[in-house]
Amino acid sequence: MTAQLIDGNALSRQLRTEVSERVTALKARGITPGLAVILVGDNPASQVYVRNKVKACEDTGMHSVLERYEANMSETALLARVEALNNDPTIHGILVQLPLPAHIDAHKVIEAISPAKDVDGFHVASAGALMVGQPGFWPCTPYGCMKMLESIGYDLKGKHAVVIGRSNIVGKPMALMLLQQDATVTVCHSRTADLKAQTLQADVIVAAVGKRNVLTADMVKPGAVVLDVGMNRNDEGKLCGDVDFDGVKEVAGWITPVPGGVGPMTITMLMVNTLESAERSAG
Repeated sequence: MTAQLIDGNALSRQLRTEVSERVTALKARGITPGLAVILVGDNPASQVYVRNKVKACEDTGMHSVLERYEANMSETALLARVEALNNDPTIHGILVQLPLPAHIDAHKVIEAISPAKDVDGFHVASAGALMVGQPGFWPCTPYGCMKMLESIGYDLKGKHAVVIGRSNIVGKPMALMLLQQDATVTVCHSRTADLKAQTLQADVIVAAVGKRNVLTADMVKPGAVVLDVGMNRNDEGKLCGDVDFDGVKEVAGWITPVPGGVGPMTITMLMVNTLESAERSAG
């Protein structure tokens, strides 16, 4: 049996069409959703991500502002820019691209963003809202994973989900989102004694550690759903995920490819969060 692909590109296009329609409706009321993206320094990967985010805004009819600063920008100056954007009524989402230069405290900068404009979902208030099941902004990557499960009509009630990775950006919020849908959740990480013993019990596996081939075919229960959040390069320099795709697709029931899986969904959910921020401010 070969797994069915969960096509992140196709699902992204569908969701962005819906976003565009809601943006048009807001514009009819005189409100254009606005996203401000701040890039400090010249990290090549960050430049690509930022470019894609700005383009996605334009494609869905939103207003975007890209602010680029030299790597030697002071923390004080960056915090002042964030505060100015907090007070700008034309901006509904603020995103400070990570990583930041070493002399800037990323946590302090993220906490300076108004929770009402924290469309990345990284603020402590956003994390707390997710924890207790209150309205807030969900981090975009795990939010995208949930949409992918929804798109295949997967009912998580009573299912065993294993999340490999415990980052604040993906692993922990992913576990909470799965828990909200009544899954039984196990979080694995670098100190987990027997990863294979855990994953072989899983109906759903989310691999999010940034390490090639962390999940291989012998670790997957036949028919399981496998979501690959990883972004790595193989020996030929081609993009690959955390999952041994060629092996696992012969065992799993559903699988996301890399590229073209979770990646496009991350930026799409950023658009959804920005739109929802604008809709909330519009009442």
